[in-house]
Amino acid sequence: WYQRRVRGYITNNLRMGQVVTTTDFQYKYDDEPHASRRKEMLAKYPEIKSLFGPDPYMKWLVPLIVTFQLVSAYYIVQLPGWAIFFLAWALAGTLNHNLSLAMHEISHNLAFGHSSPRMNRFIGFVANIPLCVPSSITFKKYHLDHHRYQGDNKLDVDIPSQFEGIFFYNTFTKLIWVILQPLFYSIRPLFVHPKPVETLEIFNTIWTISWNWAIYNFIGGWALAYLGGGTLLGLGLHPMAGHFISEHYTFVKGQETYSYYGPLNYLAWNVGYHNEHHDFPYVSWSRLPRVREIAPEYYQMPSYSSWSWVLYKYITDPEIGPYSRVKRGMNPANVPAVSTGDEKKAE
Repeated sequence: WYQRRVRGYITNNLRMGQVVTTTDFQYKYDDEPHASRRKEMLAKYPEIKSLFGPDPYMKWLVPLIVTFQLVSAYYIVQLPGWAIFFLAWALAGTLNHNLSLAMHEISHNLAFGHSSPRMNRFIGFVANIPLCVPSSITFKKYHLDHHRYQGDNKLDVDIPSQFEGIFFYNTFTKLIWVILQPLFYSIRPLFVHPKPVETLEIFNTIWTISWNWAIYNFIGGWALAYLGGGTLLGLGLHPMAGHFISEHYTFVKGQETYSYYGPLNYLAWNVGYHNEHHDFPYVSWSRLPRVREIAPEYYQMPSYSSWSWVLYKYITDPEIGPYSRVKRGMNPANVPAVSTGDEKKAE
């Protein structure tokens, strides 16, 4: 009732594009789909196990990209303001997004393997340097839940909140939501499913603030603004950021995970191979295409070839919005006011 009243008020008073017609999440009551797919595929193609393990080059590529970002920041801030802004979007935005996706790989221990957790955490700290916002440890803490409990009503904080569904309801507000994606992505877990702060998160924060101080003092305030702005711009209205939406938004009703097979995978650690990644999270980025080659019949489903098209479609299509996600668990609108005990029987 409250949701309908708020949406009705906003719609009647602020007409800024087509209103989204999807007004609630799609609820399912089965298990997340990838565990059963994994079991079936390994029984049929046991050779996939040979793909498990870390990528041998990641621990060298990440420091190289970080070094390039810091050195380029020194020279770029000497350019005119318009050039700094453009390069913050085009260069720093692209590479900072690349490093955020490197942290995604590292969260699965794919830089040094499960036998070296401390080295994985350290290389995650290194990848975090140019982003200027401490996020490596917190991302890992929540992202692994996204895999284990995909679509869970509370535990999967990758899903937009009710607030986002209500207030980003038309073309214009969806554009604002896309621009502010990094903000919502970072603060949503604190409201949806807050967790205790871990010791490594404190170290991650001290590490990042220390590097911010060093960049400010030795390269300059504009360099820090350039790198931090690159994070905001690169994770917002940017072609690379199309993966946030392409991965799990239900452009096709009933399908909850999608892959992208386009050229930006070369800059994104193959995160576009997203069905493959959820099926086998311990296959590193460089080997994910091989999974599809071994078991092609499991990936004959709708996919994407352009993240820019995904962003355009999300913003302009009235059937797609923050509610275009699959949730697992009880729909809050259908929860009985008083428990009768019948819920357990239904399960």
